[in-house]
Amino acid sequence: MALQAGPYQPATNREAGAACRAEPPRDSPQRLETTPPGWKTAVNPPLIYVLNGPNLNLLGLRQPEIYGATTLDDVEALCAETAEALDLAIDFRQTNGEGELITWIHEARAAAAGIVINPAGYSHTSVAVMDALLASDLPVIEVHITNIHKREAFRHHSFVSGVATGVICGLGPGGYALALRAMAGILAQEEDDA
Repeated sequence: MALQAGPYQPATNREAGAACRAEPPRDSPQRLETTPPGWKTAVNPPLIYVLNGPNLNLLGLRQPEIYGATTLDDVEALCAETAEALDLAIDFRQTNGEGELITWIHEARAAAAGIVINPAGYSHTSVAVMDALLASDLPVIEVHITNIHKREAFRHHSFVSGVATGVICGLGPGGYALALRAMAGILAQEEDDA
């Protein structure tokens, strides 16, 4: 697989991932005009942005003794399968740029029902990502493949954790599936409370 700069692009056509996207294509001008989705309509299931930060495009290649052999394509397929089972739609993205990640969070405010995010290194450094998530006014589940609390001391603090609805770390790629299940429960509870 050739590595590409910029947003994560699967190397192969992922029908499962494409089937779980209820939003216009990433380059569509209609994207930002989308209003918040209604809960559980047959045409438009709740959309969850699954956002991935820097270096996650190298999953399966970078430090496999720490992160394992699972690739980002594998994580996307897992998320698509899980979302379909939960009657959710996902928009799965990866970037190495802090500004782009923040722009996506701003976009999610108008387009999504929730955010699952692995901010990677930005967890420990980015007040701007934290502020964007806070301003999104959406439920946020933070995911880390490794247990950040068993690693270097600088990884023990996450700015994102302070504004997240919940945090899942140390359970490998399966943490993404758990995050989507938790998000489905949060949205169902919000619907019951409305």
